[in-house]
Amino acid sequence: MSLTTLVGGFPIWFYVALALPLVLNFWAITHAFYREFPTIQEKMVWLCLVVFVPVVGAVIYLFVGKKRGKSIK
Repeated sequence: MSLTTLVGGFPIWFYVALALPLVLNFWAITHAFYREFPTIQEKMVWLCLVVFVPVVGAVIYLFVGKKRGKSIK
């Protein structure tokens, strides 16, 4: 099976390209949810940003918000 194999009329790479933003969003939501931020308001802002502005919010969280949260252990 190659990457050009058609599934439902589209090549497999097309489905992979569609899934990447979803995976990034789910990762950002779970990462922010299980981290401790300086305030609960900041945590809620990050979660709302990722949920309501999906791809852009996840990318911003990846570069800015990821460093602000500390692991809960």
